[in-house]
Amino acid sequence: MKHFKFKSVVTLVNSKLSIKSATIILASSTLASALLGIFRDRLLNSYYLDTYKTGIDAYTAAFTIPDFMFFILTSGALAVSFIPVFNQRLITGNKKSAWELSSGILNLMALVTLVASILIMIFADPLVRYVVGPGLDESGTILAINMMRVIAINPFLFSISTILCSIQQAVGRFVFYALAPALYNVGILVGITVFTGGINIFGWQIFEGGIMGVALGVVFGAVLQVIVSLIGLFGLGFDYNFKINWKNQGFRTILKLLPARSLDQGIDYANSIVSTNLSSRMGAGSLRSFQQASSLHQMPVNLIGVAISTAFFPKMTEETGDGKDEKFYETFRTALRTITWITLPVAAITYFSRGYVVNFIKNGGDRTIADVLSTLIIAIFAHSIFHIASRGFYAKQNTKTPFIVSIFSIGATIALSVLFYKMDLGVTGLGWAQSIGALAEIIILLTILQIQSKGKILDKAFWSGFFRMLITTVATGFVAYFMTKLLPLRATDNSFLSTFPKFCIIAIASMISYLIFSYLLKLSEVRPIVDKVKKIVFRNLK
Repeated sequence: MKHFKFKSVVTLVNSKLSIKSATIILASSTLASALLGIFRDRLLNSYYLDTYKTGIDAYTAAFTIPDFMFFILTSGALAVSFIPVFNQRLITGNKKSAWELSSGILNLMALVTLVASILIMIFADPLVRYVVGPGLDESGTILAINMMRVIAINPFLFSISTILCSIQQAVGRFVFYALAPALYNVGILVGITVFTGGINIFGWQIFEGGIMGVALGVVFGAVLQVIVSLIGLFGLGFDYNFKINWKNQGFRTILKLLPARSLDQGIDYANSIVSTNLSSRMGAGSLRSFQQASSLHQMPVNLIGVAISTAFFPKMTEETGDGKDEKFYETFRTALRTITWITLPVAAITYFSRGYVVNFIKNGGDRTIADVLSTLIIAIFAHSIFHIASRGFYAKQNTKTPFIVSIFSIGATIALSVLFYKMDLGVTGLGWAQSIGALAEIIILLTILQIQSKGKILDKAFWSGFFRMLITTVATGFVAYFMTKLLPLRATDNSFLSTFPKFCIIAIASMISYLIFSYLLKLSEVRPIVDKVKKIVFRNLK
């Protein structure tokens, strides 16, 4: 009876959502995950960044290869290849084929990533010494090797949760899919607060603790992701079997689409490996500083670009599957304008308040992290747009074009990273390389989409709105700048409680000004907000 009630509640919570509701759920979960991530980094930095820079650099380096294997084998590569094919089967009522290909992909990827995890454990030593951490000292190298062997199981665990979440995403179920990233950070927080103190069972110390406890927390977070992903399957009718049905046409189609997208992801992450390699040579703490700035710039990308693109993607695949090109263009354009309208002011506010933002993850701030973050402002906008631009191709089961574009853009980014390193520009040079490469990528992708649609996607109305958004963003930037002068960071602002209120005032004042400027310039995106405010005001007056 209890099992029946639990299953009923899960099914009710995990009901199909509209694009608007899905966007809200995904954005909210991403925000929660980001806040947990800030708290996680704050705890780590409060001890390790100042007192044990070698340890924090080793911890950061240990992630690189396991993450690379996950990205190249599973990650978004599988999601964007799987969802269009899976949806086609559901639209035509062929559920048996849909569940066959789901089981086949799950079994195949679990097997492949398990082998990859074992290989990482075996070759962790040379991978750290010659690929991701050549600049670490001997103690840091040994620590990174040991932590990499612990974290190596993550590609296997992540692949399972990613496939299960992709099934939920494909059918418009986003609640448990949205919970997974937050629980991953919860696991790491448990590692920082509990496992670092050691683990004792009945008086027997089975784990000594230290920063290795954080690595153990990373694995615990991955396990939590698998559990919540399994719960999200209730009510979907998922018919799992242990077979890999190689004859299933949908399964074969996914395997054809997967290599291009996987290589795309792999090439993209190769850039991260190069950045890790170069930053490890720039002195103790440099690797962690660059990674921290990258994480901060990724937060608005996930909150805006990933959340909105993920919510729109199932509808885009349905419209292309039904041959409704005009509706697809309209949906894509709406998503692109929405992401652009939200991302531009966020990037501007982040630039002028970067010192406040860095203070969230480290008491008293950090000049190096703030400087790198300033160079990644363009990347915030470009990476947010990339997620919808690439999905414009994936919805039509075209993974080759984004792959070819990525080869060029990532190649340019890596070349610039090496060039700026040779020019001794430090970690900020790596940030500039990221921004330039990301901007070039979205320009090329959108240009190709525009040509393929014969000018229908980015029409005159879009460009008119885009230039008005730019004008509005410049005006908002002036407001953000003057607010930082009005509420400057002082030497005494060395805690979260002293910095956060100032940042909130700056951000709120800047966003209100952005809404006002958007209204004055007649941007359609602001109308729902204005209508909502009018409704609330007039209702209260009545």
